[in-house]
Amino acid sequence: MNDPSEPVARHDEPASRPGDAVAGAAAGAPAVVDVVRDVDVGGLVAGGEALARLGDGRRLLVDGALPGEVVDVALRSVRPRLARAAVVGVRRPAPTRVQPPCPFVAAGCGGCDLQHAAPDAQVGLKVGIVVDALRHLGGVVDPPVEAGAALPDRGFRTALRLGVRAGRAGFRRRRSHDVLAVEECLVAHPALSELLAEGRYGRAQEVTLRVGAVTGERLAVLHPTARGAVLPADVTVVGTDELRRGRRAWFHDEVAGRRYRISALSFFQTRTDGAAALVQAVTVAGGDELADAGRVVDAYGGVGLFAAALARPGGAGRRVVLVERSASSCADARRNLSGLDARVVNVAVERWRPGPADVVVADPARAGLGRVAVDVVAATGAAVAVLVSCDAAALARDTRLLGERGYELAQARVVDLFPHTHHVEVVSRFVRR
Repeated sequence: MNDPSEPVARHDEPASRPGDAVAGAAAGAPAVVDVVRDVDVGGLVAGGEALARLGDGRRLLVDGALPGEVVDVALRSVRPRLARAAVVGVRRPAPTRVQPPCPFVAAGCGGCDLQHAAPDAQVGLKVGIVVDALRHLGGVVDPPVEAGAALPDRGFRTALRLGVRAGRAGFRRRRSHDVLAVEECLVAHPALSELLAEGRYGRAQEVTLRVGAVTGERLAVLHPTARGAVLPADVTVVGTDELRRGRRAWFHDEVAGRRYRISALSFFQTRTDGAAALVQAVTVAGGDELADAGRVVDAYGGVGLFAAALARPGGAGRRVVLVERSASSCADARRNLSGLDARVVNVAVERWRPGPADVVVADPARAGLGRVAVDVVAATGAAVAVLVSCDAAALARDTRLLGERGYELAQARVVDLFPHTHHVEVVSRFVRR
């Protein structure tokens, strides 16, 4: 789970066209050091860059390239062991390279960094990123990684965090804090695209827009204030200054037939169909151990997305303990889990005193579990740990740490919640040896 304080929609970075410079790739970047021609490109790695080599053998990470291409690059930084660069020309394009479908890529939008890859090729590229990370950072010789079912690649995003300039909302330019106002967005839910085109955001510097894909309820959280904002009457509008003074604001959405309240400061997945896909993947990863479990821990449980799917009515023989540090999310979770045998504990996972469990589900922020939280998971004695990761490198680090505590990676499934970007979501099953 991403931390609510993190940008929820900068679905980040550049794209390019065969034979052309990467649109906006150098925006805000340091001055070009040098141009290197005819660079052979390898696979993508964690972070979305492609791995290549300079003539002296030094590792080179390249923005905007696809595996198997030959490109010309502009160096951005050169260090003793590693250099970074961006594509300025494509001499031999990959068969999967396409014209970016969104016109704002060429205008410098820093949103989608993988639009230059055909949509049906993107999941395979992400599987490759995860395999590479597990092999080289996680120490897994033959990573058991598979692709989940494809999700729609347009109009899916139900949460956007945007910059505001002169009252208009937009995305940050590539490698810059400058705001590019946009009238539409390829990946935004239509109800949010309307607010991009028509909304006026007054004195705000940033705005987070959210919508329930099923309910249609819309929420706009403006920072630092909502003063002067003009939005349609159905949109709940609140400033972060009001939230600090105690005002509550929320919207609702439905996943797999269950209704969830999601407050302004609470995290929720940024696409409703993706949330349902994650719930299904977590259930599958739990296996027979989850089906037979009497006690389940939902670590970093948020508003109760997984707990609601895993818990049973009171007296049915299974209890879920949800552990979450966000007070806002815990308040939502208590409401969302009403009628189920579930207990909500408002504490950071790293500070929680674990009790025995049969299965642990953990959905940490981008940085992953880390050593302290891995120790907490292991202390439950759970036979199975299901880890939901939103960063391939963090998954690899956690895999190594879990291995040290007796858990072996049995399966990893890439759920592509973020088409047109390098970002990955991976649901992994770990079994205690």
